[in-house]
Order: sequence, then C-alpha cells, then structure tokens
Amino acid sequence: MLLELFEWLARDIRAFNVFSYLTLRAVLAAGTALVIGLVAGPRVIRKLTELKIGQAIRTEGPQSHLSKSGTPTMGGALILISIGVTTLLWADLTNRFIWVVLLVTLGFGWIGWVDDYRKVVRRNPKGMSAREKYFWQSLIGVVAALYLAFAIAAPTTERLLPLVWEWVTSGFVLDLPSRSDLIVPFFKNYAYPMGVFGFVLLSYLVIVGTSNAVNLTDGLDGLAILPASMIGAALGIFAYVVGRADFSRYLLFPFIPGAGELVIICAAIAGSGLAFLWFNAYPAQVFMGDVGALALGGALGTIAVITRQEIVLFIMGGVFVAETVSVMLQVGYFRMTGGKRIFRMAPLHHHFELSGWKENQVVVRFWIITIMLVLVGLATLKIR
Repeated sequence: MLLELFEWLARDIRAFNVFSYLTLRAVLAAGTALVIGLVAGPRVIRKLTELKIGQAIRTEGPQSHLSKSGTPTMGGALILISIGVTTLLWADLTNRFIWVVLLVTLGFGWIGWVDDYRKVVRRNPKGMSAREKYFWQSLIGVVAALYLAFAIAAPTTERLLPLVWEWVTSGFVLDLPSRSDLIVPFFKNYAYPMGVFGFVLLSYLVIVGTSNAVNLTDGLDGLAILPASMIGAALGIFAYVVGRADFSRYLLFPFIPGAGELVIICAAIAGSGLAFLWFNAYPAQVFMGDVGALALGGALGTIAVITRQEIVLFIMGGVFVAETVSVMLQVGYFRMTGGKRIFRMAPLHHHFELSGWKENQVVVRFWIITIMLVLVGLATLKIR
C-alpha cells in the first residue's frame, strides 16, 4: 500500500524514489513489525487474560512447568497481525510470491487457531484430531507446492497457465527449467532436477514438515521464536540474492524473478518475532500456541521452497530437526520395545530439563546452536 503511495508521490517529488529500494523497505518492515508487536502486545495479553485463554500444562511433563498453568496462550495471533499488517504496508502487492507466503502463513495460523480454541476455550484436551489437522495442513501444503512448481518455473504470471497447459498436453512429463532444481549446498553447479511431481512432493514435505517441527519445538519460554526469527532473517538474504540477476549469477544461484520481494516478509517475521520474544522470554507473559508456531513454520518452509534453499533450511533449522527426530525415535522405539524409551522425555528439550538443565540453560544453548547453524547456512552463499 505504502509502496504504491510513494511511487505516486515520486512522480512529482523525486525524494520519494528512495522507497523503491528493497533494502530500505526491508529495514522499515522489520521496524514496523517490531513496533506493532511491542505496542499491541500488552493489549493482546490483557485481552487473552480477560477471556481466560490460559495454557493447560500436562501433568506428565516436567513438574517445574506446573507453575505456568493459566499463562495466556494463542499469542501467536500477535505475530500474525504484525506480519500481515507490515507486509500489506511495505510489500509490492502485485508480487505473486508475497501472496503465496502470506496465504500459507494465514492458512496454517487458522489451523493452529482452531486447535488452540478447542483446547483452551472449549476445554477439549485433544483439540483438533491428528487426522483433521494433518488433512488441512496437507491440503494447504499440496496446493501451495503445486502452484509454486509452475510459478517458479514461469518467469512471469502471464506464463504460468500456458506452462501448466504445456505440462498437461505433454502427458505430465514436461521438464521444469533448471531454476526449479534442488540445490545442493557447498557444491558448485550441482543441482538435482526433480520434475513436477518430485518438486511438489519435496515442497509439500518441507512446508508441512517445517510447520510441525516449529510447533514441536515451542515448549519452553522463548525456545522457538528466536530461532524462527533468525532463520527468517537469513532466508531473507537468500531471497535478495536469488531475486537479483547480478548477485545470483555471481554467486551461482538460480535467478528467480520476483523472489527478492520476499525480503519484506522475512524482515516482518524477524521484527515480529523479536517483539513477541519481549513478552515470551522467561518467565513468559504469553505463549505462542499452535496459531503462531504452525504459521511461522509454514512461512519458513514456503520461503525456503521459493528461494530453492530446502537443504539450507534443514541445516539452519537443525534445532527444529533434532526436536522432531527425537519425537519420532521416542515413539517408534516405545512401540517396538513395548514401553522402553531412548530419551527421558520427548521432544528433546524436555530430555535435557529432566537431565538437570535449567529451563534458561536449555533455551539459551539451543539459541547458540541455532546461531552457529544459521552462520553455516549463510556460508553456503559463497562456499560452493
């Protein structure tokens, strides 16, 4: 919205041309999301408290968590408000990738909202059934993945439908251009062509998998939000590179027209995440809930797909991966052995808590690990 206003003003006042620069709008977007979050945060927390939307704590979990019972949850709505308003203000709303990420984020946020609402307001401890939640996640993930398979391949929106028709008339065997290939980091000029079906499958797994991984990690005060913000900021750098012909050519990345505009939504994720951390830091005044965790994970996964950095996301989100794998191993081993466990408790952060680490220690150490992994991911920009 503001971009269109400044472009109109720039016709008469050239100074407004400065707002056409993506880097400036990214800085302003981060600042806007931060301010919205900090200003609206107390009001949102107060409203959640008045509505008695408090977190229920599992009795089988660490006993130190019982004191958190009743802490307002569903605070992820604050993150969605910050990201949504900021993106609408500073992004180019004609950009197709902006709308894909925004709709996936809001879609997964809606799923989380319904789940949290049933748990907290209706006092249904199960919330959405696993089957129902997975169905809606899969529906959004498949639709987004199918659209991106052709949106990334087509240089413009006008070329998208003709490309889909060409794929259909080819008997569904049309090869996608090289910019749709799976990039293998740390190797120069090495990418794996996947075809439409391979692209859709991988993208679906990345989007839905990242969403659930962030949700599993969101179990301690501040544990999930800062890593999500850092990864979002790092993906913004990749988006800027692949969205510019000169930088992408120099750094041996595919040039994806329009992807650079995702810097705005990445900056909004970082800014809103820092604002939320202000209230979510130990001892938390509000919890993110599924509405925030599922939405952030879906957003990060979608951005990684568009920028062709699925493997880099896997590296930078190592904490999310470890948390998810710990749950999978624990459940699988428990069923295979008739009740035995690998970890004291899953997800992994609970294992370290029950091993004697203080909550703050677990959170800060996981933050440090994420910082190191994000730096490794950023190193792939040049080390190839």
